[in-house]
Amino acid sequence: MKLKTIFSGIIIVVIGFSSVYSQSKIEHIEPPNWWVGMKHTSLQIMIHGEKISQLNPRIDYEGVTIEKVNRVKNPNYLFIDLEIKDYTKAGTFKIVLSDKNQTARYVNYELLEREKGAADRKGFDNSDVLYLITPDRFANGDPSNDDIEGMREKSNRSNKGGRHGGDIEGIRRNLDYIKEMGFTAIWLNPVLENDMEVYSYHGYSTTDFYKVDPRFGTNDSYQKLAREARSKGIGLIMDMIVNHCGSEHWWMKDLPSPTWINQWKSYTGTNHRKTVLQDPYASEIDKKIFADGWFVETMPDLNQRNELMANYLTQNAIWWIEYLGLTGIRMDTYPYPDMDYMTEWTQRVMKEYSNFNVVGEEWFEETTITSYWQKGKNNPNGYTSELTSVMDFPLQVNMVKGLTLEETFSTGLIDMYEILAHDFMYPNPNILVTFPDNHDMSRIFTQLNEDYDLFKMAMSYVLTMRGIPQIYYGTEILMKNPESGDHGLIRSDFPGGWKGDEINGFTKKGLTTQEKDAQNFMKKLLNWRKKSSAIQTGKLTHFEPKDQVYVYFRYDENEKIMVILNKNTNPYSLQLKRFAEMLDGISNAKDVISGNRFNMDEAIELPEKSALILELK
Repeated sequence: MKLKTIFSGIIIVVIGFSSVYSQSKIEHIEPPNWWVGMKHTSLQIMIHGEKISQLNPRIDYEGVTIEKVNRVKNPNYLFIDLEIKDYTKAGTFKIVLSDKNQTARYVNYELLEREKGAADRKGFDNSDVLYLITPDRFANGDPSNDDIEGMREKSNRSNKGGRHGGDIEGIRRNLDYIKEMGFTAIWLNPVLENDMEVYSYHGYSTTDFYKVDPRFGTNDSYQKLAREARSKGIGLIMDMIVNHCGSEHWWMKDLPSPTWINQWKSYTGTNHRKTVLQDPYASEIDKKIFADGWFVETMPDLNQRNELMANYLTQNAIWWIEYLGLTGIRMDTYPYPDMDYMTEWTQRVMKEYSNFNVVGEEWFEETTITSYWQKGKNNPNGYTSELTSVMDFPLQVNMVKGLTLEETFSTGLIDMYEILAHDFMYPNPNILVTFPDNHDMSRIFTQLNEDYDLFKMAMSYVLTMRGIPQIYYGTEILMKNPESGDHGLIRSDFPGGWKGDEINGFTKKGLTTQEKDAQNFMKKLLNWRKKSSAIQTGKLTHFEPKDQVYVYFRYDENEKIMVILNKNTNPYSLQLKRFAEMLDGISNAKDVISGNRFNMDEAIELPEKSALILELK
């Protein structure tokens, strides 16, 4: 007797019956497919189904061999290690599963052809400006998926901590806006399934690592977004999490083994003491609590020291890079997983895609800690990282201090000046990701006490400073959060993203004069930056702030830019003699924003609380 069923697009054929088959079915096969021509020729397939470990796999396909079969404590799992030879052709092969009586079923598994140039895919770099989007709060392009039958949390736009209905389609429909503003890459907060009871919109409690949350769209719509964005010159950066999953992840009801996650006798949260990894005096228990403690009770901490778990997470990253054609990965909570595994994970990804880029989140305000994680750093404790870039939290914190604190010998603009002196700690400070704010902190306009002049100074600084800038959605129209630190308000809906919105940031309808001016200012600066080689990859020379004025230069063989930040509340006459080493041979300059021209043989008259970005000739 022959039965044929279809599960998640994978054809399963059962020939005959046995006691095993009458009780079981295959629930999950992950990864759901793979590709030929990968540099790493091994593949580990996880099959999950009742009593599946009692079966023996067999494959008869040229170029594919079973190297090892891994059985774990839970009989409902089977891990099959395959070797895929260099000459293997794309196609579908059968994984035949037999019991001791030779009663068999088989699963069709597909190997795809890689897109041309996939291995040489270029990652985001200094020429890019990243646009960070929280998908649930950007635009609702498909109201029909706001609520999905069987999923736990429903949409409620009046709940600041609930799901509002933004989705992948909403982002796709507004790609032209993103392009016209001058952004060249999109970083999306996670869109994978997050089937949690409450507070699921943010995406950081994954319940299926291979499936887009249906309330955001489908795997196909995610792929469509990536392709359409790429056709418009916009890369896609995926937000990934290997530190934890959501407590409603399907495997939490049927763990492969007790060591799949980091378990404690009673709930133990992480201590968030990030310094323990560098601290020569740190106790082992403090290190363990930091790395193995859970973020919250609904986020089980994954154990990357379990080799099967480690391989699962690494393959998942490579699968999404290949499936979507990603420009990069932003790795959430980079220091929290097992640190040796993170080196292996990053190394494996970068080996597969040598021109790729990965930025890690290390939320710490001191360069001594953030620089520890960048590739090439000679760390005193011998730890070797392979991470190309980190989020530049020290620069962000000191920028806000510099613009808001009273000017004294040791505070104010000097904070912005001196934090750059710490760049010697980084192997490559030029590829750090810089930013005025993000999804976890108050909006920059709020941080600057809603001072529009300071806002323009901050944007001028971030978009002309060394590094790769990232701008959070809505920053360009002065979005703010009156209740400092409230994540629901920090991640407010972008106006115009929902049908019936009275204010529309995409079309400018209903924006205030100041909000329109901010948007135009950002658009002009962003599009100018795309053409400036000095800003993208040039050298940096800065001068000690004097009289509440900070001056720095970006330059290369073809271009020289002078940036002037003036915090004075009155106009200020800036004498140029002090900058002679950078102004030799320069006779005139043009302001990038206003178009005004300046004679560089004289003093420059600076407007109060202003930023000037001058092209020097």
